[in-house]
Amino acid sequence: MAESGRGGRPRVFVARRIPDEGLELIRAACDLDLWEDELPPPRDELLRRVAGVDGVLTLLTDRVDDAFLDAAGPGLRVVSNYAVGFDNVDVAACARRGIPVGNTPGVLTETTADLAWTLLMAAARRVPEGDRYVRAGAWKTWGPLLLLGPDVHGATIGIVGFGRIGQAVARRARGFGMEILYHDLTPLPAEVTEPLGATYLPLEELLPRSDFVSLHVNLSPQTRHLINAETLAWMRPTAVLVNTSRGPVIDQIALADALDRRTIFAAALDVTDPEPIPMNDRLVGRDDCLIVPHIASASRATRGKMAEMAAANLLAGVHGETLPTEVPPPA
Repeated sequence: MAESGRGGRPRVFVARRIPDEGLELIRAACDLDLWEDELPPPRDELLRRVAGVDGVLTLLTDRVDDAFLDAAGPGLRVVSNYAVGFDNVDVAACARRGIPVGNTPGVLTETTADLAWTLLMAAARRVPEGDRYVRAGAWKTWGPLLLLGPDVHGATIGIVGFGRIGQAVARRARGFGMEILYHDLTPLPAEVTEPLGATYLPLEELLPRSDFVSLHVNLSPQTRHLINAETLAWMRPTAVLVNTSRGPVIDQIALADALDRRTIFAAALDVTDPEPIPMNDRLVGRDDCLIVPHIASASRATRGKMAEMAAANLLAGVHGETLPTEVPPPA
């Protein structure tokens, strides 16, 4: 067991400043070592700071693997990840050592769907390009052909990954009178899809029929580069591709090629591979590719609730209690 802090209080390391809704809960109950810098802790510093702690609160930028767990030592009782995703955590390695892993599911569903819809609308109606046009002093008059883009209302949207967030996007699409297609590992029960008016299609049928394609899949070996040269070629030349899932779901070289060849109309990305995207990447700076810095959950309310959930997982773990939102160990 890790050596406790003052008065037997658990010792914890928090790998970045999180909203006070969670940080103050941790500070009140634990001896807190907080990484204050805006950038993630360097790997060697991360391994040094977790040595001997009872619990850690990590972000997607912090890799939790056997080396991390070895550095922490046998007293580590919990890994609380401040995210819904947990690609950065080797959950199997934690399970082998009896260390539960927590995440923050559910809370960011609607907020992420809002951002996906923001990107879809902005890319379709060329909003960032129009803003740059005005700022550059290029706006001289109203023009019949100026910054034309596709209609959203009445269009067809293909949602790839029809979990909580995908379904939330579908609810918004209904308000725009859109035809809703979806793809997932298997068709979902009718009681889920019928109220949304959503129709299942294989990917090779969904992509050619969709005016907009929105990605909401987990990152796995099966979904890495799911959108590649072949699948992009199935899409319409007028289509808009939106990604708020994980960057590696898209082969970015293939996407740049597709935009160059006008295989698709535009893309809008909240996530890239890697993050941050290098400034010399072919996708950066072009009018037909909108990129924002992984802000899908970035509302004050949502990030605050995520902090509360991550803190609750951390505190439960250091006290030997069941985590409120635990990631199931792999079978």
